[in-house]
Amino acid sequence: MNDVVQLLVIPVVLFMIIVAPIWLVLHYRSQSKVNRGLSKEETESLVRLTRKSEGMSERLRTLESILDAEVPDWRER
Repeated sequence: MNDVVQLLVIPVVLFMIIVAPIWLVLHYRSQSKVNRGLSKEETESLVRLTRKSEGMSERLRTLESILDAEVPDWRER
């Protein structure tokens, strides 16, 4: 029984001394990045993508209205 406990103590101590502190530092560093919000480049990219998606939505509405006028039952096919 004592040998089993000793075998478990060494990995646990190594984990607490080496792995746990690194894990905590990396975790809180990533949390601070998330809490900071988007960078300027990310915000600009998001705005650009939003504009593109709005343009694509408008084109889709135009295409659907053309299809509705020319092929009324196209949605059922």
